[in-house]
Amino acid sequence: MVRFLIIRLSSIGDIVLTTPVIRILKKQVENSEIHFLTKKQYYQVIAHNPYIDNIWLYDKNMPKLLNILKKQEFDYIIDLHNNLRTFRIKNSLRILSFSFNKINIAKWLMVNFKLNYLPVKHIVERYLDTIKIFDVENDGEGLNYYTGKEDEIFPDNISTLIPADYVALCIGGQHFTKKMPPGKLADLCEKIKLPVVLLGGKEDINEAGIISQSVKSNCVINLTGKLSLNNSAVIVRNSKVVVTHDTGLMHIAAAYKKKIISIWGNTIPAFGMVPYMPGRHSQIAEVNGLTCRPCSKIGYKKCPKNHFKCMMEQDNEKIAGWVNEDKE
Repeated sequence: MVRFLIIRLSSIGDIVLTTPVIRILKKQVENSEIHFLTKKQYYQVIAHNPYIDNIWLYDKNMPKLLNILKKQEFDYIIDLHNNLRTFRIKNSLRILSFSFNKINIAKWLMVNFKLNYLPVKHIVERYLDTIKIFDVENDGEGLNYYTGKEDEIFPDNISTLIPADYVALCIGGQHFTKKMPPGKLADLCEKIKLPVVLLGGKEDINEAGIISQSVKSNCVINLTGKLSLNNSAVIVRNSKVVVTHDTGLMHIAAAYKKKIISIWGNTIPAFGMVPYMPGRHSQIAEVNGLTCRPCSKIGYKKCPKNHFKCMMEQDNEKIAGWVNEDKE
């Protein structure tokens, strides 16, 4: 038995992006046992993954966690997070570990000096580089995302509101500068021909209200803040097209091979986080030629230049055209 401990503490999208590593180790390393460590709040993301034998949850009590992990007798640690917390775990367990290269210097040079030393390689490929020593290879199957039967049941008879054909619009984002403003999103909804289902967390409720109240010429079903993550994943899976910011649901959509129109603001696809092996006819919407972009490798609470051109100058006609194409 070869026992692997894979570590990715957060967040939704980053954890989904580790699923090829999980699957490939399980299927290609003979007699392997896969353990996965993440934060407690992200349990749903991997709860139903059939390639994981055991899930360990970090809930702010590091000493307790370390005591438990020390008893498991792992053979290897695959650190796909590579921060101070995971360094502490590796230092405590003292077994052979392999750590993901975060290319932080290259990102810093791109953000601060616009010097592009970024590798032309998706983050999934860099995750897979971490395990190449085990003589495994990319199986080309892309990402995985699994839900349970309970996730097909929606609260408050919401399922009766959802039309047969619709566009899933994921309005959330970890930072303000990664999200198109509500007025701009409302304008996009007006241009989309199919009904639009709004998805997001409780933190997106106000923006969703503005969008749904502003749209007059299209049907908008506002489910923001009303669903669990895996309920939202089911909505994404059953949609015709997914329009999304750079957020967790974008990567879940890629796992389902959906046609994805991803909208990019202050960050750039060259950081290696675009949808991985999405459905055919997927597109990336971004405003090229801005000297201020990227202004951060993550995002800000407001535009540092106070013009927010990376989102305000997005071409909604083009985005809606991609969405409305009569293609799967």
